[in-house]
Amino acid sequence: MVEDLEKEANDIRKSIIKMLLAAGSGHSAGPLGMTDVFTALYFNIMNHNPEDPAWEDRDRLFLSCGHYAPVRYATMANAGYFPKTKLKTLRKFGSMLQGHPERKRFPAMESTSGPLGSGLAQAAGYAYAARMDGRRFRVFCITSDGEHDAGNHWEAVLFAGRNKLSNLTAFVDRNNIQIDGYTENVMPLEPLEDKYKAFNWHVLHIDGHNMREIIDSVNHARAVYEKPTMVICHTTPGKGVDFMENKFEWHGKPPDKDQAKLALHELRTLGGQIVGEHE
Repeated sequence: MVEDLEKEANDIRKSIIKMLLAAGSGHSAGPLGMTDVFTALYFNIMNHNPEDPAWEDRDRLFLSCGHYAPVRYATMANAGYFPKTKLKTLRKFGSMLQGHPERKRFPAMESTSGPLGSGLAQAAGYAYAARMDGRRFRVFCITSDGEHDAGNHWEAVLFAGRNKLSNLTAFVDRNNIQIDGYTENVMPLEPLEDKYKAFNWHVLHIDGHNMREIIDSVNHARAVYEKPTMVICHTTPGKGVDFMENKFEWHGKPPDKDQAKLALHELRTLGGQIVGEHE
């Protein structure tokens, strides 16, 4: 199972490179870094149905850091929500695959993403309403560490903790970079775990590239009573592409033709083996 998920993730990373090349703009580092988390969510963790995106009992996934859109689009295409051929319409005029997810163009999205720091509030409100209605689906939210600079994110943290939203599991991509540099130089976030615990959250640390740890963290969160869970995912920005890894310059930069060719070759022969050939 884990090996299958890893191959799927590698395939999704290749799609991300191709999408960004076709678009000529977009974000590379974060989407590549969170590919394993998205793969685990869509192919193992979440209850959802690509043939019925509006299924009332589906789990909900809110993407707060909307610039991570390429990884969500690529994962959803691989999961069967729409043909993979549409991925190269990323950021094109009139496309449903806008640079930030837009619900009206792509109804399978739970929300429109854009302003950083707003996604957790949307997810927390949805989780609160679900509990009021006695619904049993779970709400997930993906956040970036850089958007923790936004004050409205912390208002949502307070709200979720105060209301003991145990049906809410959030992930923070702790890749330590943002558009202007390294997070601890721009606006230090540590001690991040202590901050969440002070606001009545349960906190887990995982290797964001370890499928087993990702899956286990959600199973753990299901058993937590009267607290929302924050999973701090320690990831490598630009994961899988050597010249992108851990370089904040790739936060909002797409590869050119030669760089994409090099990246795809590296992903195709990851670990010295040809992997993820699902084109």
